[in-house]
Parts: sequence; structure tokens; C-alpha cells
Amino acid sequence: MADKGVDKGAGKGFWGFVWNSESKAFMGRTGSSWLKILVFYTILYVFLAMFFFATIRMLMFSLSDTKPTYQDRVERPGLSHTPRSEKEEISFNMNKRDTYEKYTNAIKDLLASYEDGHQTEELKYMNCGEAGEPGPSIDRANEDGEEKKACRFYKSWLEDCSGLKDDNTFGFRDGKPCLIVKFNRVVRYTPTAPKNASLPEALQANFDPNRIPIHCTSKIGKDKGKIVEIKYFGFGGFPLQYYPYYGKKLHPQYLQPLVGIKFDIAMNELVHMECKVFGEDIDYSDKDRYQGRFNVKLRVSNE
Repeated sequence: MADKGVDKGAGKGFWGFVWNSESKAFMGRTGSSWLKILVFYTILYVFLAMFFFATIRMLMFSLSDTKPTYQDRVERPGLSHTPRSEKEEISFNMNKRDTYEKYTNAIKDLLASYEDGHQTEELKYMNCGEAGEPGPSIDRANEDGEEKKACRFYKSWLEDCSGLKDDNTFGFRDGKPCLIVKFNRVVRYTPTAPKNASLPEALQANFDPNRIPIHCTSKIGKDKGKIVEIKYFGFGGFPLQYYPYYGKKLHPQYLQPLVGIKFDIAMNELVHMECKVFGEDIDYSDKDRYQGRFNVKLRVSNE
């Protein structure tokens, strides 16, 4: 008795599709048809591969390996400080080393490349001025393709914020903490010094056309009386002779100029600070809290 539900032609129909002995067709195509389609797709994919390779080569030829072709979306300059703070607050007890050790370790790591012994090679480093003596920008664009010497910057120039005077505690042990401030690197960017009249009154007496000054004040009015003294070390700002920066390939030893800022504030009080740099091409943005400025809350405890 024949099995019900079995299509006897199903298997024959499938195998007949795979190989048709009458037309000599494999899966519906004859040998010549398969050859034509194989040749067509081979030519197509070879063309697409060559087109892709050619476009990539054209793109690579249009790019420079020493400077970015487009950097108009880079916010400049960004201002950052070390140690970085969690939720913009640096809080510690001056009598308990473990409460501020993470901050001092961060500063030590930053200043490691500013040790005198790391800047001895005359082929890689050069003197661009002594501490406190800002100079004009050094334009070396005509040396394209040549590795640039880096301007020396010794951590000893940071004086009270160098760690050399207080066993690398950078003022934290004495309740007068230091922040080390720097510009973020932007390739071939040279900041423009401000005009004297545009500066806060506290900076006008020390105006220098070859320096981008920095100034810190209380963020909110009620904290003004909590500030005893703020001192600035290094060049008192960012000297122009350290700019521009030419990128990692041409300027591998580049050292950013640093400013050490030492805060003497009321004990056991939270003090809101704002530090800003001033220059003709420096703007401030509410969307980026580190564009040309930064805010930090400081609390020094002795209890």
C-alpha cells in the first residue's frame, strides 16, 4: 500500500533542478551561462576593489602626517589642572597624609618629565628663556619635516609648587595646596596675548605682551573673605616662546609650560574658586567648563 502524504515527484524535481541531464544544466544554468556570470562578477569585484584602493590612496595623499588637515572643531585652548578633582572638589586633611597622597602622586607623575635629568640632550632640547622671562613665539614652520627641539622647562621653576622644598607634598602637608595648570595641546596653535586694558585690574600692573596670564578668584561672593592668599609660580602664566606645538612626530619631546598655583584659604571651609586665562583669541563656553577656565572647590581640614 502506497504511503500517504509522500510526494514521489518531490525528490525527482529537486534533483532534476540540481542536474538536468536533458539540457546539461547545473542548478538551472548551462556551463556557458555559469562561465559568463563568473566572468562578470570577477570583473565587477576586481573593479570595486581597485576603486576602493584608489580612493583610499587619494585620501592618504591629501593628508599630512605632521599636522591635521581639519581642526576647526577643536575648542582652543582647553585648560586643565593636576590633580584632577572628583565633582570639581579637592578635599583633604592636612594632618592625614593618606587623605592627600593621591593628589600629590598625580602631581609627581606629571612633573616626572620635567626633571632636569630628562632634558640634557642638546639635540632634543634647547633653552628658550629663564623662569619669569616670557619671550615671543618661536615660529619654525619652515623646518617642516625636521624634528623640532623642545624648549626646556624645569620643575624647579615652579618653586613652592615644585615639591623640592617640602618632600614632594606640594603644599598639601602645610594646608596650602598647589595645583599645576597647563593648556591642552593643539597642533600649530599660538595663543595671542591680551590687551592690557582687557585684563582684570589685578593683572594690569604685570602685563607682558609675551605671556598669557592666569588669574584665580572666588567663584561666589561669600567666599572672597575665605581666601588668604594666592601665589603663582613659573612664568605667572603661559609664555609664548613655548608655542606653537608641532605634533608628536615633529615635536616628540615637547614640554608644555606649567603654572603652579598655591592656595592659602580658610581652614575647614569649602571655597569655590574659578581660574581663567586671558588672551585675544580665548573664549569661554558654558558648554565646556574647561574652555579657557576651570572651577574647583577646595576644602582644607585640620581637625
